[in-house]
Parts: sequence; structure tokens; C-alpha cells
Amino acid sequence: MNRRPEIDALRAIAFSLLILYHLGMLYVAGWEWHLKSTYTSEALQWPMLFVNRWRMDLIFLISGAATAFLMRRASMGGFVRQRLWRLLLPLAFGMAVVIPIQPYCQGVANGLVEPGFLRFLGRYFTGYPWPRGSFDGWEWGFTWNHLWYLPYLLVYTLSLAMIEPWLRSPRALRLRERIESLRGWRLLLYPALPLAVWTIALQQRFPPTHDLVNDWHNHAVYFTVFLYGWLLADSDRIWKELARLRRVSLAAALAAFGILVGLALWRERFPWDGSLVVIWSVRCIYIWLAIAAILGWGHAVFDRPRPWISWATQAVYPWYILHQSLIVLLAYWLVPLRLGAIAEPALILAGTVGGCHFLHVAVIRNVRWLRPCFGLKSMPRAARSEGLVST
Repeated sequence: MNRRPEIDALRAIAFSLLILYHLGMLYVAGWEWHLKSTYTSEALQWPMLFVNRWRMDLIFLISGAATAFLMRRASMGGFVRQRLWRLLLPLAFGMAVVIPIQPYCQGVANGLVEPGFLRFLGRYFTGYPWPRGSFDGWEWGFTWNHLWYLPYLLVYTLSLAMIEPWLRSPRALRLRERIESLRGWRLLLYPALPLAVWTIALQQRFPPTHDLVNDWHNHAVYFTVFLYGWLLADSDRIWKELARLRRVSLAAALAAFGILVGLALWRERFPWDGSLVVIWSVRCIYIWLAIAAILGWGHAVFDRPRPWISWATQAVYPWYILHQSLIVLLAYWLVPLRLGAIAEPALILAGTVGGCHFLHVAVIRNVRWLRPCFGLKSMPRAARSEGLVST
């Protein structure tokens, strides 16, 4: 089975959107984040919500699809060893080298950490707790911040490897055939139903934590869409049907988001029994419709290789690891200068993109021992391209 160029293109686009989303977190009013600008805006809440509901679901679905391609290239033992190496090493390196600048900047900005980065590191690596609220993860003494995606992906990948024999059983293949035969409105509705069930059953009991251990609602949803991606990887029928329905799914997703916003605003003014169940159900339908539209348009537009896709596929993993630390560091420097509501975010975005590009092109891919620390294969620069966890 050949890799699908639309998967690589959508992965690059999804993680580029993540950079813009995390930049937006600096400016959206009413949402907690590591640092906040003085130029926050409530108007940003709606576009941020529009993306927030499906961004990580899409990323895990794409990761599931890419994992399917990797599983077919090696024995199961070789596949597991590769995943452990390509996920745990970047996680450990990122937590030790890239991430610490984020809690330092947050702690100093909060007035709960004394300035002096080297002094901070000397205590940070001891694992002792910090003053309450110093930074996200203060109670543990250290944090993985945005790199939480990597341990989650590792757990889902190992879980998939464990159940893979069952997924090849006659019963599972019959179920797969039924799923692949979905057409029209059934394809745009049925995959949302498990997401709604998990949300209604688990969300209130297990609010998001990103700590891996207690995040059962997120696990149920993310692993489900991860399996959707694994199934989608080599299903030409579903890809073609999603492409055929792309205009319908896009219009339906926009309508569902409008309904979701209306329900949320109505509930604020007129609370009613059962409102959360209705809102959560509509939200899950919106999530799947948005993903279906993205996949459909991705198949229609990126169904053939393009030169930029190969470069972007190689760049995604290092950019993912670096981007939030650069955003936080630049905000730590620039926010106190009060440069204006246009200049400040423009400079932070330009600095983040420029920093990711420079560090990837000039440093990471040219230093042999650094390559695996950022998820790139240990091979000469001119060799084949890699992807996020070629995941």
C-alpha cells in the first residue's frame, strides 16, 4: 500500500494550524494560557472555538492513517521498536531541552519564579514542587506542555499493535466492510455517534487534563478517531465518497457550528434540563462533519504528490516540538514592550515561523545526533523525507 499524499499534506496543514492556534491563545480573552498579551479580544473566542472542537481529533485521525502505512512496512516487533524510539526520544529530549523555557517564562511573568534561567534549571530538574500556580505542571515540578500528544500517540499506537490481530479477524473484517459501505448521510452521521456516546458518558466525570493517567474522556474520543484513521488509510471507497460529499459536509459543518453556538448562547440565558446532552451531541456531529469536509477536500486537492509536501513532511515534527517554546519566549520578551495589537502578534508569528525554519534547516537536519531527537531518521540529509512520527 502506497502512502497517500493527501495524508502528508493534511498533516502539514493541521500542524501549521496548531501554530496559529497557540498564537491565538495568547490573545483570546477569557481563556487561560501560559502567558497572556495585554491586547486580548473576546471576538477571538468564536474562531478559536470553531477550530478548537476538531483540531486534535483531526491530528489523531491523521496519525492513525499514517500508522497504518508504517505497520505494513515492518514486522510487528520492528514496528513497536521503531515507534518507541521515534516517540520516546523526542519526548524526553523535548522535555529536557525545549520545554523548560515555557515554565520559566510563565513562572517569572507570574512573579513566582526568580529571574535567572540557569538557576531555574538547577531546581527544575530536581522534580521538587514549585509555589502553587507557578506554571502549568508546578505540582509535579516539571511539565511536557504541548508535547502531551507524543505519549498519547505512543499509548494508542501500542494499543493498536495489541489489537491488530483481532482487527484482521473475520468478524472485524465484516465490520470493516459495513463501515466502508457507508454512503451519503450515513457516512456523515454514523461516525459521530460513538464520539457523542463517549462525551455524554465521560466528559463530566473526566474533564481534560492531558496528564495521560486521568484523561479518560479524551482517550475514548482520540483513540476512536485514531482507529478511524487506521481504517481510512487504505479505503479508496471512503476517500472517494468523502470527496464526493465535500461540499455537502462543509455546508453541514458550518450549519452545525451555527446551531452549536446558538444552543450555547440560549443555554446561558435560559438553562434547561438535558441541554448539555443536546449541546454535546451537536458538538460531536460538528466535529465529524468538519473532519469529513477536511478529508474530502484534502483528497480532491492533494491526491497527487507535490514538491512542497515532501519538504513539509520532513519539517513537521521539528516545527511541532519547537513552535510553542518560541511563541512563549517571544511573548515573554515582546509583551512588556506594548508594541501594539498588530505589531506584537505579527512579530511573534514571524519570529516563530522564522525560528522554526532556521533551526530545522540550518541546525537540526544537519546535525546527525540531533535528527532523532526531533523525530527525523538518522540518515544523510539528501535521503528520503520523514514525517511527523512518520506517524
